[in-house]
Parts: sequence; structure tokens; C-alpha cells
Amino acid sequence: MRELVEQLASHHTLDASAMEQLLEQAAHNADTLNELRNKAIRTAQEQFGCGIYIRGLIELSSYCHCNCLYCGLRRSNDHAERYRLTQEEVLACCDEGYRMGFRTFVLQAGEDATHTDEWLTALITEIRSRYPEAAITLSLGERSEASYQKLKEAGADRYLLRHEAANETLYASLHPHGRGLNHRLTCAEALQRAGFQVGLGMMVGVKGQTIGHLVEDLKLMERMRPEMVGIGPFIPHPATPLGGEPAGTLNLTLATIAIARLLLPNALIPATTALATLHPQGRIEGILSGANVVMPNLSPSDVRTKYAIYANKASWGTEAAEGLAALETELHNIGYHIDYTRGDYKNR
Repeated sequence: MRELVEQLASHHTLDASAMEQLLEQAAHNADTLNELRNKAIRTAQEQFGCGIYIRGLIELSSYCHCNCLYCGLRRSNDHAERYRLTQEEVLACCDEGYRMGFRTFVLQAGEDATHTDEWLTALITEIRSRYPEAAITLSLGERSEASYQKLKEAGADRYLLRHEAANETLYASLHPHGRGLNHRLTCAEALQRAGFQVGLGMMVGVKGQTIGHLVEDLKLMERMRPEMVGIGPFIPHPATPLGGEPAGTLNLTLATIAIARLLLPNALIPATTALATLHPQGRIEGILSGANVVMPNLSPSDVRTKYAIYANKASWGTEAAEGLAALETELHNIGYHIDYTRGDYKNR
């Protein structure tokens, strides 16, 4: 496997067959996984040094008209606690986050029909006016190309739209009532045309997924060259059709992150909250697999547990904005530090 790791690190590509072989081996062999992760760490440090960018996550709403089989916010979940933040509440979160040192705000929500273009552009315009040097990232699902254009013109910089599965059959099995993979990818292409820095990504270990499917995901991202890549383990939510399925495994998730780093050396890759939920050291393990972003939670404390896309989501301690001092200590212990700049993608 060493030759494949070296080839991937040197040329930032592998054919699908070799990538599948490497991913399979790394998921089950500690030596291969360590070698892969060490190459990913070196690549990330060559691009970004030892700084880890922070993004302040603000979860706008737990309403969603989608019915994805794995998500606790799905519209058929009658047990979900629903809420919507007002613009004033969102701006208060931004005010507090800016004071703490955040220079990127991530506005995330389910696909909530009350988030019209008018509502969102007014909010984005106000954030941009108050904090002209800060970056604004959106994660609001599938919208029209005209909507994306309006959000970009209002001042948003980045948009996270994980593709979820590059295999059409797997995608359809997870979103049986959705608009399909082609529509999802059409939205991603529209975001690129609008001038956004775009984020793709997927869960690892969801029901029906194979190593071959993960390779399809990685090859899709290699082709589309997203500026951001979000990869985390599947974690079941008990009030969903997949609630009884096992969670994704740590090692396969870390191996997938490391390969993504070597494929896309200058991508912005978060150590996700799902990783921190799966394992107490999950976020640190993600950074030690090539991740270079963390997204502490800036949402009001009384709604954090309500944005329950999966069970027992980590949103306190070092996963919370209030825990930056503890996060700095945690990073220092592994030779890293918080980078308080806005952390834009650099097309090197």
C-alpha cells in the first residue's frame, strides 16, 4: 500500500480501482491508515501551516420540508422540537461571535420555506454591513439558481451543499421523495456559476454504502474541485427509518478524510461535529487526518439540542463557541493553534 499512498500524495490522483484498494486496506490495517494520515497531515501543513480555522455555526431553523431517511429534522418526525430564529436573534449570535474572534459565520438550516430570498438577503446584507471583513457561509439546501445569485449578490461568500452520495441508486435510497442526484449536482454547479466557494461531501457508513460508493464520492469531488469538503460518520437518529442502523466507523471516516486531503490539497476540510459525537477525540483525530477547520456552535443555548439531525449531537464544551479557550489548549497539545482569520480558500 505504501506505493499507492506515495502516488496519491505526489500526484493527487489515483484510479478508482487503486483508490478502492487503498481505502479498504486503510479501514482495517493500522499501519496503512497511519501512513495515509501522516501524508495527509504533511500535505495540510504545507498548505496551511499549523493553524486551524474556526467558523461560528448558527442553526437558523429546525423546520425542513425534506424527508431524508437519516435526518432527525425530516418532516415526518413528529417528535422533533421545531424552532426558528428571528433575524434579531441571528444578529445577536453574530455580535457575540465577532467579539469572541470569529471571522466566519455559517448560517445553517433545514429547507424551511419561510426562509425566502427576501428574508435571507436582508439578513445577509445586515451581517455584511456590520462585519465587512467577515465571511458568510450558507448551508440552506437546494434552491433555484436565481436564488443563489441573489444570496451571492447580498454578500454571502460560501455555500455548503453536501452531495450525500455520488451513486444514483444509493442517493435515491436515502432520499426516496427527493428530486434526485442530478438535481443536487445541478444545484452545486449553479452555486459555482454564481461565484460561491462551494462545499460538497457525504456521510461514511450509512446503510447500503460500500467502499466502492465512497470511491465514487471521492472521484466526483476530484472532478468538481470543491473549495470545501465535509465528511463525517453516519450517526443514526432513533426517530428516523434508519434509527436502528449502526453508526459509521471512526477508521473508515478518517481514511476517507485523509484521501480527500491528498486529492484536494488546498481544500477547506472540517473536523465535523459528527466526528466529535462519534468519539470523544473525534475532532482531534480528524485534524490528525488532514482536516483544517472546526465549527464551534454559536446558536442560542436553548435551541442547540433541538437542531438534532442525529442523536446526541455534540454542541457543548469544545464544540461550543464558549469553549474556545479549551479548544486552544486541545489544539496546542497536538502542535496546532486557532487561526482567527476568515480562512478563505487559496487557489494555489
